[in-house]
Amino acid sequence: MSLISVVIPVYKAEGCLHELYRRLKASLETITFNFEIIFIEDCGGDRSWEIIEEMAAQDKRVKGLQFSRNFGQHYGITAGLDYCDGDWVVVMDCDLQDQPEEITRLYAKALEGYDVVLALRGVRQHHPLKLLASWFFYRIFSYLADIRYDGDIGNFRIMSRKVVSNVLRMREQLRFFGGLIQWLGFPTARIEVKHAERLEGKSTYTIKKLWKLATETIIAYSDKPLRLAVRVGFLMAFFSFCYGSYILGRALLYGSPVPGWNSMIVSLYFIGGIIISILGIIGIYLGKTFDESKKRPLYVINKVTTSLVKSEVLR
Repeated sequence: MSLISVVIPVYKAEGCLHELYRRLKASLETITFNFEIIFIEDCGGDRSWEIIEEMAAQDKRVKGLQFSRNFGQHYGITAGLDYCDGDWVVVMDCDLQDQPEEITRLYAKALEGYDVVLALRGVRQHHPLKLLASWFFYRIFSYLADIRYDGDIGNFRIMSRKVVSNVLRMREQLRFFGGLIQWLGFPTARIEVKHAERLEGKSTYTIKKLWKLATETIIAYSDKPLRLAVRVGFLMAFFSFCYGSYILGRALLYGSPVPGWNSMIVSLYFIGGIIISILGIIGIYLGKTFDESKKRPLYVINKVTTSLVKSEVLR
């Protein structure tokens, strides 16, 4: 058993892994020498796995998993939580925007009696368009999911073993790590940390990937889109009834004018579009329900480092 485990999903990070390990080691050894660092390589296609194997061979506290294909960041976090054994678990990104030196502050705050301590990013080092998109996403997400989620908080945090054990009980296919932790409701604190610039490269989250994450996350955490669809349907029915009553009354009092072709076509297309959209929302929920019913594993591991194999044997 370790005192602290650090779980880090890795994707196309060959240029920063050595520096990340060096800074993690220096920071963690100010707290304890009994720690482990678990890298989960998500098939980025670069030399990240080879570097992880080299570091694991030199330091048995470094452990690595490699997926069989690209599953995604939140599945990588899930795998790391499955394999870690620390009393306290830190989750962070691999690009060094989450600074390892802040772990000592997170740990100190946790010892004050908190099960979760979140790293609140100050001035975020992102492109303005990404900041705007992130702000918009979290506002929509908080509304549709009925969860008050702060977009200035990323994955960087420390959690007690009790929190991790309860997270691992939730095995739904649609994963959003921050939402799972918030749903649990354990005593939580937050401290402001400095959000650094990326050591190299750029974010691999494209607009398409962000849109997919946003859609799946909202569906996973709320049925509010369905309830909104019902409200829209009732509102349309109400206004249609009112307008129909107006037309009927006017026809009885003044005679019925010849209806306009354009307005009829526009109305048909509008109502048809609403109906198709509602059916689409229902179809998405049914599709995700079908995916859950298959009970497939959340991820598939292709390789593990020797250090991880030994630690599993010792458990």
